[in-house]
This record gives sequence, C-alpha cells and structure tokens, in this order.
Amino acid sequence: MAPSGYEPLPKGDSGSTAELEPGLPERTAPHASRRFRSRHFLLFLAALLGLTGISALYGLDTARHTSYASQHESSAELDQFDTRPTERLSKCPSGLPPLASPPAKINPWASLTVSETVSISEWLADPARGLNLTRGDKAVLSDDFIYHIEAYRPAKKDALAYLDYPDTFRPPERFARVTIHHGAAADPYVMDYLVGPLPVGEKTKMRELTEIYHRASIPYNARGFTTLGELTPLLAQLMPPLADVTEDLFGGSARGLPNDTLVGAIMAPLSFDGSFRRGWVSWRRNTPGPWLHPVNFFQYVDFSGTDPSQWKLLKLVYNHQVFNSSEAFLAAYHDGTLKRLPERPDQDPAAGGWSTRKRPETSAARDLDYLPGPRSVSFGGLRFRVDRAAQYVSWMGWGMYLGFDRDMGLSLWDIRFKNERIIYELAPQEAIAQYAGNDPMQTTTAWLDRFFGMGSAVRDMIPGYDCPHEAVYLPATTHNFEGSIVRSRAICIFEHDAARPITRHTGYSEGEFGATHGYQLVIRSISTVGNYDYLFDYIFQIDGTIEVRLSASGYLQGGYWEPAQEGYGTAIRETTMGSLHDHVINYKVDLDIAGTKNSLLFTSTAQETITQPWFEDDWGSEVIQQKISKTFIENEDDALLKFPPNLQGGYSLVNKDAKNRWGIPRGYAIHPGYSPIHNTVVGSKRLLNNANWARYNLAVSKRKETERSSSCQWNLNLPGDPVIDFHKFFDGENMTQEDLVAWVNVGMHHLPQAEDSPNTRTNLAASSFFLTPLNYFDADVSMDSKNSILLSAPKKAGDPWSFDDYGVAPVNCIPDSVPPFEYVGVQTYGLDGKPAAPATAEEMRKSAELYHRIKLEL
Repeated sequence: MAPSGYEPLPKGDSGSTAELEPGLPERTAPHASRRFRSRHFLLFLAALLGLTGISALYGLDTARHTSYASQHESSAELDQFDTRPTERLSKCPSGLPPLASPPAKINPWASLTVSETVSISEWLADPARGLNLTRGDKAVLSDDFIYHIEAYRPAKKDALAYLDYPDTFRPPERFARVTIHHGAAADPYVMDYLVGPLPVGEKTKMRELTEIYHRASIPYNARGFTTLGELTPLLAQLMPPLADVTEDLFGGSARGLPNDTLVGAIMAPLSFDGSFRRGWVSWRRNTPGPWLHPVNFFQYVDFSGTDPSQWKLLKLVYNHQVFNSSEAFLAAYHDGTLKRLPERPDQDPAAGGWSTRKRPETSAARDLDYLPGPRSVSFGGLRFRVDRAAQYVSWMGWGMYLGFDRDMGLSLWDIRFKNERIIYELAPQEAIAQYAGNDPMQTTTAWLDRFFGMGSAVRDMIPGYDCPHEAVYLPATTHNFEGSIVRSRAICIFEHDAARPITRHTGYSEGEFGATHGYQLVIRSISTVGNYDYLFDYIFQIDGTIEVRLSASGYLQGGYWEPAQEGYGTAIRETTMGSLHDHVINYKVDLDIAGTKNSLLFTSTAQETITQPWFEDDWGSEVIQQKISKTFIENEDDALLKFPPNLQGGYSLVNKDAKNRWGIPRGYAIHPGYSPIHNTVVGSKRLLNNANWARYNLAVSKRKETERSSSCQWNLNLPGDPVIDFHKFFDGENMTQEDLVAWVNVGMHHLPQAEDSPNTRTNLAASSFFLTPLNYFDADVSMDSKNSILLSAPKKAGDPWSFDDYGVAPVNCIPDSVPPFEYVGVQTYGLDGKPAAPATAEEMRKSAELYHRIKLEL
C-alpha cells in the first residue's frame, strides 16, 4: 500500500512495467508461443498460490481447515499443474505513483497553509486595523473575533491566462476570504472580508466582500456555531431541575455530570430572516448511536442575541402534550394529569447495543467469511501520476488540479482530457436533508449541511475499507476560530477495474470480435456531518466520461415510533423509527466545450405517426415511431430544468462554432445516473428561498464572478431572506454562445426501512450524474486503449482463436505485503500555528457532532 505521500520513481523505472529477474525469458512475438507459455505459467502460478494459501490456512487454524483441505486438494490434483521448471517471480513495481506534470507548476486553487493563516490572523490583529479582535479560542458571543479564514479563488480569466500560457503570465494574485463575527457591535453582525494580496506585506489590504452575496451583511442570529457548548448556559438551567422526573418517565437525565444518560440535539433552521435564533431541542439516550434513541421529549428554546441570561424556554412537549414552562410540566407530572408514555423494551439503557457497529453475537457464520476478500493489485505498477506539491493528478489522458475548502471539501479544477479543457470547475455546493414526522423534531428539520462545513467534516479514511489498500492518499487543511486541522488521508486516489468491458462484441468477420477493459480512476473523500456520512466520488473513464456519485451511510435521524407516526417513516425498533426525508446535493459544473463559448441544447424524443408510399399493404399505410427534436434554450429564465417524463430527453452544452468531422457541434451531455430526483416539498417556510436550486434536476446560467456558488454557510438560518438566493441568478439574460455553468442535483427520497439499522447502506443510498462526450469526438476514443484484445477466427475448424493483445499481457509478480493496520487520526494546530496537544476521543466527538449531540457540562 502506498503511504499517504509519494515519491517520484527512480530513474529508469517507468512505473508501468515490472522489472523481471535476470535470466527470465522475454515474451515472444508469435501468439501461439505466447499463449502456450502463458497457459503453462498460469497453471504453475495457480498451483504455487494454492499450495501457499493452503499452508497459510493450516497455520491459521488447522482444525477448522482440515475438512476443507481434504475436499479440495490431493497430491494428484496438484501434480497435474507441475508441468514445467519453476520460474522465479520478481517483486512488483513500487506502489508509489509516478510524478505528474501539471500544465502549470502552481495550483491557483490551493488551500492556505497553516503558516499563511497565522500571518493573516496576526495582520488582522494588529491595532492598525482597528478591529479590536479577541482570540477565537478565548472569545465569547459578545466579542469580535475571526471565525474563519480560507483561500479566495481567483477570477477565471486570470487563472486561464496563467494555465494556458504559464511562461507568459504570472500566477493570479492570492487572496483570502476572512469571516469576522462582530459580536461586540451595538447590533451584532457577521461580515466577510477580502484580504490580500498574499503573502502578507506592504501591499496587503482588506475590504468588505459583498459582491458575491445578496445581502450586505449577515445577521448575528444566523451565525455559524461559535463555541461547541453554545447552548450549555441555557440547557444547564433547564434540565437538572427536571432530572428526577425524566428518570422516572424514561430512565434518563441530564445533570451536567460525566455519567449523564441523556444528550440533546437542536434542529434547524434556527431563524427565518435573522430576527431571532430559536430551535427545538430533542433529547436522546447517551449511548452509542444516540440518533436512534429518542425519548419523545422536546424543548423549544430562544437563544437570540449575545446575552445568555436573556435566553429562555418557550415550550416543552412530552408525548404530544404542550407546556409553556417547565413548571407547568412538573405540575402535570405531580398532580397525575400527565399522560405517560408506555413502558417499552428498548427503553432499558442496557439494551442499546443494537445501535453499535459491533458484529451481532447471534449472527451465524457465513461460509468462508473467515477468509479475507479479494483486493486490487496493480501488478504493472500504478498507472496514475500525482504531483503532491501542486495537488495535481493525471491518468490515461485525464488531468486535473484538486482544491479543498471548509464549506464543501474536495473540488476539481481545470479538468482536461486528451489535452483539451473540458471543465473549469467541478465542485459540490450544498447538501439538504428535509424531514417529515409527527413530532417537533422531524417536522421542523431542514438541514443545509454546508453550515457545519462538509470540508472540515472530512475524516481520515480507513485504509483497505474506505479505499483499496493500494490507494494513494493526499492531505487537506481547514481552519476555524480555534486553529487549523490537517488530515493526512482526506483524499484517496485509486484505479480499479469496473469488472465489465467498456466496449465489446462477439463477431466472426475480421476485426469484429474483441473487448476493451473498463478501467476507472476514482478520486474520493468522505465527510461525516453528525449522524450522516457522505462519500463523494469522481469517477473518470477512458472514453471521456466522468461519473459524479454521492453515496450516504451513517445513522438515521431517528424519531420516536408510535402509531401517530404512521405515514412519516418506518419502525426499526420498538420505540425508534426511521423518518421520511429527502436528500438533495447540488454540484457546480463549469463546462468549457472547445472553449468558453457554449450553448444549451435540449434533445428529446416524441411519438409520431407517418405514412410513406413504400409501406406494405399487409401492415397498413401508417407507422407509429419516435423522432428526435433538438431545441436551443436561449434565455436564462427557461433554464430551470427537470428531466422529461420517462427520461425522453436530456440536456447538453455544445459549442455551435466547433464541429466534429461530421459537421455536428461538439458537446458534453449531462446524463442522469442513479436516482435523478429533486426535492419533493416546495413552499415550506423552512426552505422557502434558501435552497431554490433543489426544486430542479439541473439549471444552467450565464457564468459570473459574482455568482460563485448556489449557497453559503448562512443560508441554513435565513430561508426567508438568504445570503445567496439562487433564483436571482436567472434574470433573463441570453445564453447563446456564452460562458455557461450547469448546477446539477443528485439525491434520494429516503424511505427508511429496518435494514437502515444500524447504518444506511451505500449501495442503495446513492445518486449520480454523468458528464459524457456528445459528438465531441469523431468516434469512440476508448478504442485508443492498448488494454484491449482482438480475436480472429481460426483458419481450421476446431483450432483455438488467435488474438492480439497489443503487447499488454497480464503481469505476474509478488506484491508488497499489506502493512499492519493503523489509524492515527487528525493533526491539529493552534492559532499560533504550533501543533496542539492530541485530543481525546470525547473532545474529537464534541468537535465533530456539534449541534447533533449536545452533552451538558457544568
């Protein structure tokens, strides 16, 4: 397995072929000889591996394997394979990727380093700036402090000038986007600033960054989370006085002690227009997988403003009974008018093990499951290249830079295929999850996960599980008000065999029979936002196609199951339900097809009835068939799109001025993949205008530097007056031969089921779209690949078919051993840039789960 870094291969090592031991015979040209040698060599290899594997199995557990071995081997069976002298196998090539050659040495979209953020922070803290800043790790709500620092992406024209002419143009100047919480202001607010150019020096200045937003400033009640225990002052007043009663009602309490048996979670949005900050707190058992252990107890709290002494309880709900105060609830309990929930089996705190990922002890062993499963090995060496310094990857004609940010994580830039730019920017924008239910929690929840930072929520991947053993890992750095986080395994890159040919045909004329391997390159990152895990995959194929796939796992946001919840979810335990909800994830796709001037084409099919003079009388004079129609969409207002019924049509970006050999405009189509959905609910106040993009399958707009993203962090808490209103991108402009951006959605209507417990499965909870050539080439370019085979019929009946594998035959070598498993975790840095002390598991948990799991600490 490659380590998290990489080194260039030594000179003379191409990284694509194995070095054979001295004295090993070379491959001969004639197919019959090669086939004879390969067949006997493979038979020998099978015998060798069989003997080795059987010996290993005996060494692991002799008793368990004796019967298996006796059934499947004998000396006679093994002898039939030993038909030639033993050949020595060489060691496989290095598991490190060869060095890539990016178009330009500097990545214009690179993240800020830890030292750069420190220097920016120090510059801003200088009294000359007049900002009166408090350190973020010491600040309270009523302070002014730096909330976030990250790189601000350059203008497209500046980036393209450098990328296309790196010897003529300098790299674009670097700037930072800095978010400051002005909690000390008379009317507190949040403001973004542009700071630069970087590095910090005499020319560095700052100004308000407002042109990319639809509001001048962000209301403080819509702010991001400021401290991990922001709600503690209020909940610490509300819950301990109720402890004896909650212990009696549902066997749990929150007293602010280490052994508390209840934890809270607050739902969102917390505001409509920024005039208040309120939310429903749902209480759950403090056990592994708490999201699946609700107790049907809710508090509606007001924590507007910066003074915790003014925060208060507005409502309390238990078993569908509404109380305006804790005192009213306690009075009903003591006078016997409170309607109690019935005792149910899984209310026993000791019975919560079902929500862990531990293998059930009652599970029957599966046949041969004690054996490790197959794994991928690139016997010829890794076939993708990496420039770690530039965060650049290339493979089979593809090349791209990687970017990373706090809000949405991994993004891809300047994606080229066969030396032509196809996409300038491919990046996730937002992820919503809107719930339904018959309780205060589910019915009021509409998450926009960008708020929490899907980039800062990226986790180090588990080697061999999240990615194959031979995957190459790249790091990512994000910054917040407490310091910086560096994850060494934030991104993984690997090539794999799709296990199906990309093209094939069985034929009998010369040149008809053959197949081409369907190899793919995958670039992946995984974000864990509270209870949910999102797997972001970018899958590159050898025909010029990209699949963008989003898969989900993790824990459901469970509700309390009772008959009144029928229709809003499914019971997955005696008192737990999986709640009905929609996921919609939006991507920005800035396609540049043969240049930046493109048009939006709608291609559809419809039924027609025609007559022709040559129709035979036996069938009548009419034929019913289908016909293609093509229409260019010229106005932005007509480009908020849904796929037609039965998927009888689709959308593509084409260049009218660039045509292929057959006179057809070159283009790329946006094909729906798995689960091409859009949001079900339209008109809810909790998603009124802050996620308008989710109403469609895709939308296409004229690209503008002021319309950089379809969402932002603060949109979650401003559905009535969002910082970015996507519908305002569409203002009637002409789209013919302009620089266009597609905003494409994936998602799923999640109708939970028992099999979502304990965790949702990625095979079902997945959605994707494809970006694929549409007359971009003159023919299928996957035919270029030498990883193909062409078969020819025998001259004499009964003889084997001859074949041409274009000189790329299977390589046999001994791969490196898989290193012992190790999971180290995150490296954190303080605001001074110095390494911070390692965090405990509980500290990491608090930082990761935020509002999704609030544990009282007094």
